[in-house]
Amino acid sequence: MNTVTHPIPPVFDSGSRILILGSFPSVKSREGHFFYHHPQNRFWKTLAGVLKSPVPISIDEKKEFLLSHHIALWDVIASCSIEGSSDSSIRNVVPNDLSRILSAADIQAIFCNGKTSWNYYKKYQETVTGIPAVSLPSTSPANAAWTLEKLKGAWGVISDYLE
Repeated sequence: MNTVTHPIPPVFDSGSRILILGSFPSVKSREGHFFYHHPQNRFWKTLAGVLKSPVPISIDEKKEFLLSHHIALWDVIASCSIEGSSDSSIRNVVPNDLSRILSAADIQAIFCNGKTSWNYYKKYQETVTGIPAVSLPSTSPANAAWTLEKLKGAWGVISDYLE
């Protein structure tokens, strides 16, 4: 099992109003140097559906998409031991310091993409931030029980904070 350090900087600016947290980037995301880079992950399709926008393709389009909708994006874990992309194999967690985002933006709500990120957020960051997070169903292809339409329905809650 390899210890891996998170290679992707957070996306946020002073206009960010919600923070979406994943657990740790997949192998594909680490190779592609951006969040949810695996073509089977439904994150971008889900968000675009909820926000009634075209699905962003390039990294620059994805950053612009997030910032134009006042969304900050990062992960809960700064480094960990992990086998491949398996959340269940995560060990030796070092959490990310979310204060760099929270001190720069007026974050109204924190959402976690899946139970793994939510569990680690609750364990390491909630007592520090004082902000309870909402757990949303994972957009990972491993969460096959959730169709894209069901994901869009559940993730629709974020739009309440973006109007």
